[in-house]
Amino acid sequence: MNIQENISLKPYNTFQIDKSAKLFVEARTPEEVIKALQIAKNNESPVFILGGGSNILLTKDVQAMVIKVTIKGIEVTDETDDHIWVKVGAGEVWHDFVLHAITNNWAGIENLSLIPGTVGASPLQNIGAYGVEIKDVFEQLSAINRHTLEEEVFTGEQCHFGYRESIFKNDLKDQYVITSVSYKLTKKPQFKVSYGAIQQTLESRGIQSGDFTIKAISDAVIAIRQSKLPDPKVIGNAGSFFKNPVLSADQFKQLQDAYPDVPGYPQTDGVKIPAAWLIEQAGWKGRTFGEIGVHKNQPLVLVNYGDGDGLAIKTLAENIQSDISSKFGINLFPEVNFI
Repeated sequence: MNIQENISLKPYNTFQIDKSAKLFVEARTPEEVIKALQIAKNNESPVFILGGGSNILLTKDVQAMVIKVTIKGIEVTDETDDHIWVKVGAGEVWHDFVLHAITNNWAGIENLSLIPGTVGASPLQNIGAYGVEIKDVFEQLSAINRHTLEEEVFTGEQCHFGYRESIFKNDLKDQYVITSVSYKLTKKPQFKVSYGAIQQTLESRGIQSGDFTIKAISDAVIAIRQSKLPDPKVIGNAGSFFKNPVLSADQFKQLQDAYPDVPGYPQTDGVKIPAAWLIEQAGWKGRTFGEIGVHKNQPLVLVNYGDGDGLAIKTLAENIQSDISSKFGINLFPEVNFI
């Protein structure tokens, strides 16, 4: 295990922000995670855990030991006629795992294709797209307690999943390092195509409901995402920057009276509206500010066109939040974590 000093984190975050880590180490096994934590503890060094770097905005250098978790492995742990349980290393690339599941005809996560990041972040964020969230397929996870250096197991109930939320972003923030995640997938797909443009995309490809497959749905999701979202390898970004707000029925009715074309998606706790619609209505779509801006095709995505600064992107986000609050009386909250 090689501990490096003053390492640029630009290759390790999808915003491509050039900030440095005081110390940097790669942990390929749970044992190496424990060892790195112990070294940091002995040296009284703060710790920052890094996965795929796809949901962070670096606004300053990281004065800590950055532990990049790269634990690999995909293991079938149980199987029945209907379901399959799969344990996946936290360092596996999420989309690679989705493709692996599709190749093996394991259904349940095809709608989550092409989401950036690693497996370890999937329960942390309760990632979701096109009507599916991690909590729908989650079984349990293993994590190292950063204080006791012991491994603990968390069930779905213990994770307190919410909309892009979990206990690891709230009560247990910065207290654990996720090392593996187990999912319960199915051999009998239940296709979810009503959210977004999935069904329309399938039909445009000549695929009718009787011909749906998990690969066809994955391919449709990939095509939709690629048409809307910039490739972080080309243009720095962290995908969706803001959460979609959920309004009460009365709030939505008031908004609908003023803007009849506002899209809304009924939820158990209200009506979800696209943050992208609000941002576009407010005139932010496609605007640039030096090296940063709001993407021309998807206003929910803030971008770094080259040598953009994290603080500048944070300021842009705050300006958008303030404007949306002023125009619509709606508060937007970031999905991205500011560092």
